[in-house]
Amino acid sequence: MPERASARRVTLRDIAEKVGITPSAVSMALAGKPRIGDDTRKAVLAAASELGYVPSSAARALRSQHAGTIALIVPTTATHVFGHSYFMLVLEGTSSVANENDVQLLVSTNPDNEHGLAAYERVMRSNSADGAILTSAAIDDPTVERLIASGLPVVMIGNFPYLPSAVTVGIDDRAASRAITEHLITAHGRSRLLHLSGPLDHQTGADRRDGFLDAVRAHGVEDASLVIEGDLSEASGVTAVRELGDGVSAFDGIVAANDDMAFGALTTLRSASIDVPGAVAIVGFDDFGLARVTTPSISTVRVPAQRIARIASERLFAIMAGVDGWQRHEVGVDLVLRQSCGCTAQDATEADAVVVPVAPAGTGGVAG
Repeated sequence: MPERASARRVTLRDIAEKVGITPSAVSMALAGKPRIGDDTRKAVLAAASELGYVPSSAARALRSQHAGTIALIVPTTATHVFGHSYFMLVLEGTSSVANENDVQLLVSTNPDNEHGLAAYERVMRSNSADGAILTSAAIDDPTVERLIASGLPVVMIGNFPYLPSAVTVGIDDRAASRAITEHLITAHGRSRLLHLSGPLDHQTGADRRDGFLDAVRAHGVEDASLVIEGDLSEASGVTAVRELGDGVSAFDGIVAANDDMAFGALTTLRSASIDVPGAVAIVGFDDFGLARVTTPSISTVRVPAQRIARIASERLFAIMAGVDGWQRHEVGVDLVLRQSCGCTAQDATEADAVVVPVAPAGTGGVAG
């Protein structure tokens, strides 16, 4: 068992006394300074291991002028962040890379919907992070440009066509939405389609709507189609179908911008004794877990959110280290075709789902 000086934290002075040198010499030895000979360095490392020395991250940061922290900035409320599967997957991917690099992760959110700058200001003004990952920013959010201009290394998750110099990673939402919409048209003969969009002040919502419109226009069914804006919640899927009332019978297919809204629409249709997928086929987007456990299970687009967050975080550490690399990285997605569109039988299992890869259309960046 290693010998420990006491239950208190082991200090540089403890190591210095054991080796017979000064604390400053111990600090230089641990930092690999060339002024310290190899024999002394080996003795210091051995003593540090024996005593169970753990470096102080605060002291390291003070000496190096680094915070030893990266930030995950989400300009929405903590309640929304920690209550949504997407953000938990992003948090998992980001924190795993932070742990591998032995730095802390700061999650910066807004206290409420009226204080939209708090998540940014907490990071920009306090110098509390060496770099930041940003996700879920609105299209018209002016603080995004301030964040980029601040000089802080930043990698953004999503699509930001109005910021061509930003480093971004994400999926081709437009191409994926077009693909899942075309599946309903070409594989299931649906021609009267309803799109439940996400908030259109976010690029994701606009891109998924535009992909839907690309599909219905290309197949000549635009006149029989409709877009209703939602907020990505299950309740907005319920509300959209309820407000249509008897008018919902005008549609034989629903393309929702996420699985929560698809589920809200599904439960409302079934409560009205409208058969899914017989009378109305439904597809969603994301595949973060909900779509697999509903009845019927929901056909959707599988977004690898955790992998995207890892890629963003790894790129951030490269930028912080001064390493050149890609500016835009697009990740492919899969269509996961289950019961709600009619691809598998009602008694099918998850193993019976049909998975169809969808490669990004490409924007000159790197796909993978």
